[in-house]
Amino acid sequence: MRPRSPPRGGVSALGAARRALTRAASNPVDRVNLLDHDLESLAAYCATLGEKRFRAVQLFRWIHQKGESDFGRMTDLAQSLRDKLAAAAEVRPLRVASEQAAADGTVKWLFDVGGGDAVEAVFIPEDDRGTLCVSSQAGCAVGCRFCATGHQGFSRNLSTGEIVGQLWFAEHHLRRRLGLAAGERAISNVVMMGMGEPLQNYAALLPALRTMLDDHGYGLSRRRVTVSTSGLTRMIERLRRDCPVALAVSLHAPDDALRDQLVPLNRKHDIAALMAACRQYLDAAPRDFITFEYCMLDGVNDSPEQARALVELVRGRAGPVAVPCKLNLIPFNPFPESGLKRSPRERVQAFAKVLQDAGIVTTVRKTRGDDIAAACGQLAGEVQDRTRAARRMTRAPIRIVAVHTP
Repeated sequence: MRPRSPPRGGVSALGAARRALTRAASNPVDRVNLLDHDLESLAAYCATLGEKRFRAVQLFRWIHQKGESDFGRMTDLAQSLRDKLAAAAEVRPLRVASEQAAADGTVKWLFDVGGGDAVEAVFIPEDDRGTLCVSSQAGCAVGCRFCATGHQGFSRNLSTGEIVGQLWFAEHHLRRRLGLAAGERAISNVVMMGMGEPLQNYAALLPALRTMLDDHGYGLSRRRVTVSTSGLTRMIERLRRDCPVALAVSLHAPDDALRDQLVPLNRKHDIAALMAACRQYLDAAPRDFITFEYCMLDGVNDSPEQARALVELVRGRAGPVAVPCKLNLIPFNPFPESGLKRSPRERVQAFAKVLQDAGIVTTVRKTRGDDIAAACGQLAGEVQDRTRAARRMTRAPIRIVAVHTP
């Protein structure tokens, strides 16, 4: 049995729930969206309605396990509670603006989140799993050179309900489409690898993760929920303390000089600090390794010398501490604004061989859904940019510094 997450702090959660109830009662339009609540928060909200915790558990199961949004159909709830919920709360789904299916079975949804913003989520079916790639922000402020989302700029963080709402819709929509029996899951894995940097939206991410993991919710294993980050070291430490799930780190370069250009956040969170944070994260992680993502860019980060430097880095011989890891090499998915090209297949294979010969578990990611722009780095949605990304990310040439390895 998995250990349950500790309570989030009943007093503050109860106070927040009371304030939300007061707003909803005074303004019928301002209803409480129950998708914003993990179980502890929902229990606090139900307490403001004069209901005991077991009612919150029943309600939580109706919403997440059964996909029900109509309180009237939640038949084992007391009629008095259903009436209270109907007056002040709702299960507010995201509006689906479009759905696209790729030739390989990948499905991409565009969700309208209001204000001119829309975010994308992607379902990737495989023989032994169904993976949902979830967005955490409308846009992204990190501005990685090879990422279409970053080139669109940043509008706002998503709420917990908007993050969970992607899973809520996809799980129950796919169950109906696939004709799954009661209790069968369509989605076995969730990766926070959609639009945005999840750890820059930590306040909304944490309750979303707890809802995904909760046995009364989606009951996903910590090993099957992955948070991908570009390397916010202090937030990696917070995640380790609060809700350690599988961790993937967007590395993309073996040295600071190159990573500063590809992942601008590296200028504040350099590779040495990042490696130390990753090594410490493993003390609490559900897996005994960190996944490093490495996007293969033609003539930029794909030389044999850079592969050898990467070996030295993760083994701790280049300065930072050693980090048990798996390397995931990602073929770049080109888009015009990037000014970059995909590494040739033979160069990717040669790069992988250097890592594998050094005893590092290395995979080359199979591109999925690229015919509908659903592959890694292609998610863009629609973003009302508040960061002047087009001006900020003017394509300056990438400077390649010679790498010297033994």
